[in-house]
Amino acid sequence: MSPAIPGATPETYRSKTCLLCSRPGEARAWQDAVWAAPEVMRQLANQLLEPADCDGACASCVQQALLEVMVRGTDEQVRESIHAAWPLDRESAFGALPTPLRMHADPQYSGQGVTLAMVDSGFYPHPDLCRPRNRIRAWVNASFDPLAALRFAPQEQPRWPGWDERRPHFWHGMMTSCAAAGNGWLSRGLYRGLAFQADVVLVQTADERGRITDGSITRALEWILEHADELGIRVVNLSVCGDEPVPNGPIDDTIKALVEAGVTVVAAAGNNGERGLVPPATAPHALTVGGIDDHNTIPREDCELWHSNFGQSCLGLQKPEVVAPSVWVVAPLLPDTDQAREALELFARRRAGDRSADAEIAENKLVRPEYKLTEGTSFAAPLVSSVICCMLEANPALTPKQIHQLVISSAIPVSGASPERQGAGALDAGLAVAAAARAADCMHDFANSPCVTPARVRFTLRHAGAREIAVRGDWDEWAAPGIEAKQIQEGVWVADIQRLAPGRYLYRFLVDGTEWRDDPSNKSREPDAEGLSNSVLIIPGREKAA
Repeated sequence: MSPAIPGATPETYRSKTCLLCSRPGEARAWQDAVWAAPEVMRQLANQLLEPADCDGACASCVQQALLEVMVRGTDEQVRESIHAAWPLDRESAFGALPTPLRMHADPQYSGQGVTLAMVDSGFYPHPDLCRPRNRIRAWVNASFDPLAALRFAPQEQPRWPGWDERRPHFWHGMMTSCAAAGNGWLSRGLYRGLAFQADVVLVQTADERGRITDGSITRALEWILEHADELGIRVVNLSVCGDEPVPNGPIDDTIKALVEAGVTVVAAAGNNGERGLVPPATAPHALTVGGIDDHNTIPREDCELWHSNFGQSCLGLQKPEVVAPSVWVVAPLLPDTDQAREALELFARRRAGDRSADAEIAENKLVRPEYKLTEGTSFAAPLVSSVICCMLEANPALTPKQIHQLVISSAIPVSGASPERQGAGALDAGLAVAAAARAADCMHDFANSPCVTPARVRFTLRHAGAREIAVRGDWDEWAAPGIEAKQIQEGVWVADIQRLAPGRYLYRFLVDGTEWRDDPSNKSREPDAEGLSNSVLIIPGREKAA
């Protein structure tokens, strides 16, 4: 691989300390992260480093810089660069944006301390779940009665009967579990799920022929109910469908028992775009998730409804309750399969200059040799489950009923879509986690942000570990140092400003003088000229003069 930064030498990549974040790095990680075309990296070097300081950066900083370069510019430019062969990645056909970025996730939260149970057809112990620490707490085969279960420790390499047979139905559960909780190990963290530090329990429901029945789903749920306390399971994701709806059937009854025991249950709506649902999407106590197509972009205005199923539960409740991305979701290929070997070959041909490989890469929806694009509410549901894991990290005291209410209240309606097909709208990860964190502070006057009173405007940000935080806005042309925030309790920062003149203002938080953040509690946002997200503050009355 040729040097990414002009003038770099092999010594460039031996730098042990990242010049951008000062964290230790290794040459292999730096080289592995550098996929950009030379002209883009020249631009990157000019923006981030002095010419004499081009001694290397860690994989995390390079990837973050690549994303910042990609989203910079007008929406039209962003869209063109994504839907063509992404010029920022020589290894990529589609250049899919990481899902946490598209869902406006708060990077402070990763599902740490929460266990997520995935109920699916089958699984594989993928490196994104097992390295550098194994996060698979247990594997269960509920396809037969009696079922089988194995538990694993963090230092173990998880293995179970048939794990290496790579049956066709294994790929689905592997992909859904990695979409929710994978740490992106094979992409140096770029394509990670929102709950990338959560532990997982993998519950298989398909038999040897790939069939899933109401009986296997029920056995899976009953096992989870019995062992939820022992394994710390707080969320169950169901990316499976059973037989015809049965009012108050065993699936519905077990989901109700799980919710009453403090476990939130999330179910995929289905993909046919029809009126009519099957279990477990019909369960009244499950949070049913439909799909959207956000066109692989960040602005919410580009979002439109996807062809997911909709209808009513057996008790007449409207389903789905919310929608989430069901297209452009990146997940890993099943290793050591014909498809994985073909992907390696295609990218090798492309690197060698064989442009005929491009069409095959696009046809197979490959993003990198190890990852591809997936679609379906089977992936929208795990994204919602991963957000709920982050909500529970922010506020472990939340009950399933509270989570249900906060998820719905944090959704953004999809323009032009009927309520019966989208529920409350598209889930915004940042807003949902901020709402969960505020719920723990409900007795304080800094629960909402921004809080406008006759005397002042108060901005609030929860940020653990920050040394200093300021608020800057266009009320004074973004002048430094901005409004200094004070930490009034552990991880809670507030900044007050005298009540502004009536009008519309843009603002943003600046953390430790380097990290710009929009207000995760504020639904109203808009992109600026550089593609970053500003929060919008409205002061009622006559607007300020232009």
